[in-house]
Amino acid sequence: MSAPHGPGGLAQLRARHPEAIGEAAARRVRRPLLRGDGARLMVIAADHPARGALGVGADGLAMADRGDLLDRLRLALSRPGVDGVLAGADVLEDLLLLGALDDKVVIGSMNRGGLAGAAFELDDRFTGHRPQDLARLGFDAGKLLLRIDHQDPGSLDTLHAAAGAVDAMAERRLPLFIEPFLCHREDGRVRNDLSADAVTRSIAIASGLGGTSAYTWLKVPVTDDPDDMARVMATSTLPAVLLGGDVGDDQDAAFEKWREALHLPTVQGLVAGRSLLYPADGDVAAAVDTAVGLL
Repeated sequence: MSAPHGPGGLAQLRARHPEAIGEAAARRVRRPLLRGDGARLMVIAADHPARGALGVGADGLAMADRGDLLDRLRLALSRPGVDGVLAGADVLEDLLLLGALDDKVVIGSMNRGGLAGAAFELDDRFTGHRPQDLARLGFDAGKLLLRIDHQDPGSLDTLHAAAGAVDAMAERRLPLFIEPFLCHREDGRVRNDLSADAVTRSIAIASGLGGTSAYTWLKVPVTDDPDDMARVMATSTLPAVLLGGDVGDDQDAAFEKWREALHLPTVQGLVAGRSLLYPADGDVAAAVDTAVGLL
């Protein structure tokens, strides 16, 4: 079956032959998470839409055009040195149908229930991929977001569910990337604390979740002061990837922060999304190539 063309072709295929997704997953060429000694991971993140977080910079709906997002993702995935993609079920299945996931690491986003701006944002339930879905589709890993506000009871529900996900993924021998933050509400909005002390505590909490940490990875931000990263990353022996995040207007400064942190011994790669898919100058290929060069 030939690959569909554009959103219209995808919609037609989904409507008339929903089994095509499972068939494409069964045909997909897989690869190891890491290739060889000293290999680093470069993963493109696009799991924001499933949480209703569609904004990039001043454009609150930048990621809302699915055809444009898929074009950017396919371009990014085609660049040398890009290992894979992290996204929600619908985006990954679009990419599957387009034939863009062969020989790529595919990471499914698991908890998307903490919708951006909602009163229940920190009760971040597992409304995305389940461990059994990832195993059934032959995907390579999962990812969960763990935001902890000591004043919000919803954080305890998320912690409890996250521990269960760690165990369920380990039973299937599937890696699980945990993205932890200590946070608080400011003027009604959730703010992540990127101080060294806060990131250190969040790493310690995430590392201890579940009955085993054998398949747990960390996905961590670079702290407000990147000079503190060596102390922060000494908190755990778990393998970690850096979180790209929103770099703002000074992309060069953000890249330099990533470059320094990538030298730390437990850091195994970089996961970046909006900063590479929607760079200020519009050149997706150049932004991705620069990030790959940091590795």
